[in-house]
Amino acid sequence: MNLMTIFMGGLGATEIILIIAVILLMFGGKKIPELMKGLGSGIKEFKNAAKDDQPADKKSDETKA
Repeated sequence: MNLMTIFMGGLGATEIILIIAVILLMFGGKKIPELMKGLGSGIKEFKNAAKDDQPADKKSDETKA
């Protein structure tokens, strides 16, 4: 199920605003940028690890070229 289906099917603007308000109340305005920065660096590390985990055939082809 993709993100657009969730928003179009079950969640309206009021529900989304309510979810954002609850998140702000739980974490506070100062903590959210830190959480997003950590999430972004985690995704970046995951992509780098996935890129490094290529099969040996492709790695040897890239080093020859």
